[in-house]
Amino acid sequence: MFQKIVVAYNESPQAERALATAVDLVKCLQAELQTVTVMEDLPAYTAYAAVDSSLTQSLKDDRLKFYRELRAKILSLASRCGVEIRSNLIDGGEIHAIVEFLREQKADLLVIGLHPRDLYISRLWSTVYGLAQDAPCPILGVH
Repeated sequence: MFQKIVVAYNESPQAERALATAVDLVKCLQAELQTVTVMEDLPAYTAYAAVDSSLTQSLKDDRLKFYRELRAKILSLASRCGVEIRSNLIDGGEIHAIVEFLREQKADLLVIGLHPRDLYISRLWSTVYGLAQDAPCPILGVH
């Protein structure tokens, strides 16, 4: 049934719960597990730092360090759970990048963490809605 499971992963507790759920699924189904993390662009205000190229480079290095540490956290969890995970860092717009990744990988299931309702509800639901509309595979939302 589900042989290639992908988890949309970021630093949120919801993403951690989604990953834990996916790990359980993978163990039951003996499926392949991957995570996909969309690396956010540097904030727009960093354009003002362009006058000092060393500052811009430092910001880029910090961004990469953050995502590498996030990837290391994923791999550590996988090791503790006894599963193999391929962790992927990608650039691009959140929805488009994830959908393209799912197509390229021929994923059977996308697992995402659902955030509680808060002030960012419109952004959250637009992301979930966009993924639901465009994803080439079923989506499992985890609370």
